[in-house]
Amino acid sequence: MEKGRLEAFSDGVIAIIITIMVLELKIPKDASIQSLRELLPVLFSYVLSFVYVGIYWNNHHHMLQVVKSINGAVLWANMHLLFWLSLVPFVTAWMGENHFAQWPVTCYGIILLMNALAYTILMLTLIRHMGKDSLLAEAINEDWKGKISIGIYITAIAVSFFYPMLSFSLYIVVACVWFIPDKRIEKKVITNEPPCE
Repeated sequence: MEKGRLEAFSDGVIAIIITIMVLELKIPKDASIQSLRELLPVLFSYVLSFVYVGIYWNNHHHMLQVVKSINGAVLWANMHLLFWLSLVPFVTAWMGENHFAQWPVTCYGIILLMNALAYTILMLTLIRHMGKDSLLAEAINEDWKGKISIGIYITAIAVSFFYPMLSFSLYIVVACVWFIPDKRIEKKVITNEPPCE
């Protein structure tokens, strides 16, 4: 099967997710700086979630660049990822509105963990479809960033029961790790491109 519809559908869903998140930002009650200050937790939550959704979009795009075809298992694995991404606006709003209280921060971490696991499942499903000698399999190799991220999410979820703001800080750490673009796939694509004449 061709991958074009999967890419277009995924891009559309991700665009809607970002739109929903920005619509959760409420306009301050008056023109004072104090009213804006009261919205800072909501704004911080939005910024972090926007970065996360952007990271997933970026990596999803890169991953599909080395894919020539897809199958039904890939379609369902992609839907699984989109499902967990679609919950990001809910936990983002809940966490920001409640000023990083314990349960919203815990649930935010659970959704981030489920997104990471769903992305890993999609990646492994694509590798299974394309073969262990595919460009994607070679580029991903050990995926230390993915494994470290999952470990930090699990730690942050546990910590959130005692220190929610420390958990939020750990979520920022993972975003920083992934904000630096992952060049593994780009390097493989460049290496395998035919030379220019």
